[in-house]
Amino acid sequence: MMENKEYTFDAQAVLNEILAQMAKYKTDTACKGVVLGMSGGKDSTTVAMLAKKVFGDDVFALLLPNGVQKDISDSESAAQIIGVRYATVNIGPAVEAVLKNPALPVEKPAALNVPPRVRMLTLYAAAQTRGWRVVGTGNLSEAYTGWFTKYGDGGYDFNPIGNLTKTEVVAIGSLLAREFNLDVKRYIDKLPADGLTDKSDEENFGFTYATLDNYIRTGLCEDKRIRDKIDAMHAASQHKREMPTVF
Repeated sequence: MMENKEYTFDAQAVLNEILAQMAKYKTDTACKGVVLGMSGGKDSTTVAMLAKKVFGDDVFALLLPNGVQKDISDSESAAQIIGVRYATVNIGPAVEAVLKNPALPVEKPAALNVPPRVRMLTLYAAAQTRGWRVVGTGNLSEAYTGWFTKYGDGGYDFNPIGNLTKTEVVAIGSLLAREFNLDVKRYIDKLPADGLTDKSDEENFGFTYATLDNYIRTGLCEDKRIRDKIDAMHAASQHKREMPTVF
């Protein structure tokens, strides 16, 4: 990783570039519309706003709770304010069919990855039915550390925020939220959580996104313990960021 102490981020310029790239992708690949999963978090809310600006009415959001989701109202209200069509599909029964089958014992951490994979197949079922594409909602910080599920939330056709750190997503999302009259504090500044472990991402990491994102962009981290942990997470998850090996 190269050190770059002068890193700056022009949110408006980057937002304009993302919208231009999405519009180009739409034209070049004849993408008629998109399906995305809305969790109520800042990433999927930001992607929903981007999609609405580029694809207009041809955006369909799926709310995919695994049983009871305490902040499902954030997903519903965000979809309503942004103006995208949405439907709620409770994936609980499908997840239980896998986890509670006595012929197929699934233990942690594999069990934690079942819901994201069920969500992915649900999104693709909806997208293929419409002849549309699945748009991803994961960010660079998650990708760098492997904090995503392979063939779960890591499965999509294109991802407009995949090269943005969590900090940068907040900056882009805040600009868009003001345009869409979304409460920035409620929808964009909310504490990131994976929805799997009942902990925030930062509690699971043992370090903050601010520290991680600064390290990704500048190569600088004064705490060697944290730096080594980030490096270890990055190395261990390399297989998640690569296409499958074919012999």
